[in-house]
Amino acid sequence: MEPGTLKFLACALVMASLPWAQSPASQARALPLDNLGLEHLDIVVPDPAASARFYARIFKTTLHQQPLRDTIRYFVLLGDLPADRQVGYIAIGAAAGRTPSIGHYCTLAKVYDRAGMGQALQAAGFAGIRGGGGLGMWPDPDGIELQLFQPPAGLVTAAVKSSLPVAGDGVVTPIGVDHVLLVVSDIERSLPYYRAVYGAQAETPRRSGDRRVWFDLARGTRIGLQPAASGETPRIGHYAIRTEKFDRGAVLARLRELGAKVIDSADEPDVLRFLDDNGIVVELRVGR
Repeated sequence: MEPGTLKFLACALVMASLPWAQSPASQARALPLDNLGLEHLDIVVPDPAASARFYARIFKTTLHQQPLRDTIRYFVLLGDLPADRQVGYIAIGAAAGRTPSIGHYCTLAKVYDRAGMGQALQAAGFAGIRGGGGLGMWPDPDGIELQLFQPPAGLVTAAVKSSLPVAGDGVVTPIGVDHVLLVVSDIERSLPYYRAVYGAQAETPRRSGDRRVWFDLARGTRIGLQPAASGETPRIGHYAIRTEKFDRGAVLARLRELGAKVIDSADEPDVLRFLDDNGIVVELRVGR
């Protein structure tokens, strides 16, 4: 065999061993996601500045902001902002006439194969992505929106420390998003979608009589599904923030000062639930 032929064969073997040179059949599937847990969520409200002030009086955080069209979008950081900007956050945007709500939640994936995910979901009879560019959303069977990123993600580079004046400091140190609870029209209709996206192995065993189904994601984060009551609209029902240990009395006093309504949490006495200034349900959960 000629030396040139040997070099060609050796080169071909090396190229075939590279991940990007593998055949489609040998590459990792787009779904289920190899997830890295929940990263952030988005709320839409009539007055983003007022809402940002509300949250800054509860959480020990540094507000950031970003101009967005003719409004300002605020970011409540759920931890210190590192150099690589990898931090969880609550984004607060203008409702523009919509009912105040949790607009979407975001999950991180080790690899976000947008085209492959779209093909897989559509082949299974589910909707594809809504919107273009990096801000597209993946709707579930009820239209509840998921946003996906792969690292590097974190706080958008256009966001800078906010100049919004806030009267006083927060009283709870946030660590990150703990979970989101999704209110769906029909659990059995929704489960095939969530099993496809996150994997059947992520679904936790359902306790007898429990109306909720939970999917465990990375970093101790979770997604819950709860069936809607009669006449109830499918939506993201509430979100929970993981925090450091806090003085419950001090938090309750601050919530009273802000005019927020505390919700009974006798079913989980270590959890503190309340309605924010726009009626969105928030939970505080101590843990790492």
